[in-house]
Order: sequence, then structure tokens, then C-alpha cells
Amino acid sequence: MDRKALNPKELGEEGGISKPPESEAEKAAKGAAKKPVKKAVKRRTRAKKVVKEVRLKAFWGVFNQSLRRLALFEYNEREQAEKKAEGLSKSQKTPHFVQLVKEVIEE
Repeated sequence: MDRKALNPKELGEEGGISKPPESEAEKAAKGAAKKPVKKAVKRRTRAKKVVKEVRLKAFWGVFNQSLRRLALFEYNEREQAEKKAEGLSKSQKTPHFVQLVKEVIEE
């Protein structure tokens, strides 16, 4: 046969068992314990990083197949850089090429 599970709280009320009366101090302490007071958390503001302005200068670089820079020319000297790459390609029988290179200017 099925039995119903018994709840101890219901048995206490039905059986005439009563709780002792609570004092005002106990009620206040109980209320305070149930609801913790949340303090306002002040968020820290971080100082933003100052981005340094980086200046670059363009050059033409002559490179071999393994990306090793062999020569560096000013930006307005591209024709000379191409002649150098062509000369190295013929003399060493490996291809050389010209590529734009940007380097940081230190002031």
C-alpha cells in the first residue's frame, strides 16, 4: 500500500507542538541575516595607455630568394634598385627582387 510521506513541520503544527515566542531582537537579527546589505562597489578606472606616434620611412630593398636583404635604396631611387637586382640575378644565377621596406624613424 502506498504511504504518504510525512512533513515534520505539518506534524508539529497538528500535534500541538509550538515554537517558543521570538523576541523583537531575534526577529531583527533574523531579518538582517536573511537580507545581506550590498555595498556599492566603486569600479576602478584605468589610465588609458598613451599611444606613441610611430613615424615610418619607405625604402626599396633588394632581396634574394631566402628573403635576405642585400641592398637598401631611398624611395626615389627605384630604378637603381631594380638595376641592382637584375645585375645580381644575372651574376649569381638566382632570382633577386625589389620590395618596399618601411623602417621606423627615430627622432
